[in-house]
Amino acid sequence: MKIAFDGKRFFNNSSGLGNYSRDLVRILAKFFPGNQYVLLNKNQSERGKEILDFPNVIFKETSRGNFSRQLKMGKDAQNLGADIFHGLSGELPLKWSKKPIKKIVTIHDLIFLRFPNYYSLFDRKIHFWKFKNAAEKADLVIAISEQTKKDIIRFLKVPENKIKVVYQGCHQFFKESQSQEVFSEVKQKFNLPERFILNVGTIEERKNLLNLVKAIDGTKIPLVVIGRKTKYFKKVEKYIVRNKLQNQTYFLENVSMQELAAIYKLADIFVYPSFFEGFGIPVIEALFSGTAVITSNLSSLPEAGGKNSVYIDPANHEDIRAKILFLWNNESERKRRVEKGLEFVQKFNDENIATELMKTYRQVLKLTDH
Repeated sequence: MKIAFDGKRFFNNSSGLGNYSRDLVRILAKFFPGNQYVLLNKNQSERGKEILDFPNVIFKETSRGNFSRQLKMGKDAQNLGADIFHGLSGELPLKWSKKPIKKIVTIHDLIFLRFPNYYSLFDRKIHFWKFKNAAEKADLVIAISEQTKKDIIRFLKVPENKIKVVYQGCHQFFKESQSQEVFSEVKQKFNLPERFILNVGTIEERKNLLNLVKAIDGTKIPLVVIGRKTKYFKKVEKYIVRNKLQNQTYFLENVSMQELAAIYKLADIFVYPSFFEGFGIPVIEALFSGTAVITSNLSSLPEAGGKNSVYIDPANHEDIRAKILFLWNNESERKRRVEKGLEFVQKFNDENIATELMKTYRQVLKLTDH
């Protein structure tokens, strides 16, 4: 089987869609080495270089020209004799030749429709058109959670039998043990407190950091935050300064993936009070790291957290505070939840996800038999 991928996010995005793309190709190449995996893009980058070392993963430069991704990439995949073209980020090329090829698209979330106030009208219209077009043209749509599947049915009017839920995993670093030496170096480098709670993710309104900061006000519990700052950070900063929480909140920058994995393991509790997620990878990163999780009772987060994470109403900072204090002061309860969480999160391990993906590809190719 030869599978061609839209490689734009694989090579260009450092987090989110980039991590999804790189992990997906890596685990397929590792667990199903008998197939060929072709990454199509205008150019390569340093990102994902180690994945191109697999003998069954190759890079192919797309045909030149304006809008080559939309107008030429599909035909390039067909000319290479690919059996399947997989769009990894909600898009498919617009032009195809008559050569047979099956088309799959992964849709991560439809946040631009659920939270339209975070997007310009132009962006919403473009996103909607791209996603709707891809979902209609695809032989199968992969949703990364049951929540996203429901949204695809509701907003894009895609029939349920055309959608398959295939979860995503996380980077290998979160699953590996690290030495005390690494922990000491990371603690020292970022001047981390002895005990702390952790929040990871872009600092934007939807992720709801302000309510987490309000929750720790008056508790003396240190909070470590890792994430790209947006305009919303000013709102959070204002509250921190007004309430003299500067010595209680730590904002870290330029954290490598290996350092991030160590910080997850050093944290007592991971708190993720987001209002909405297509899936919520930081939750499974924390579970794989052996860290107790507190997250929202909304959207896909209970799917990612399992029944032994602690759930909060993200709009209620008093509820967030009560749950943090409950776990912070109860070591045996944290340990119990960590053990159960580690058992649960194995469903998101590489081999399980690769197997599900391969099943999906085979299912799509079987359609030609009827």
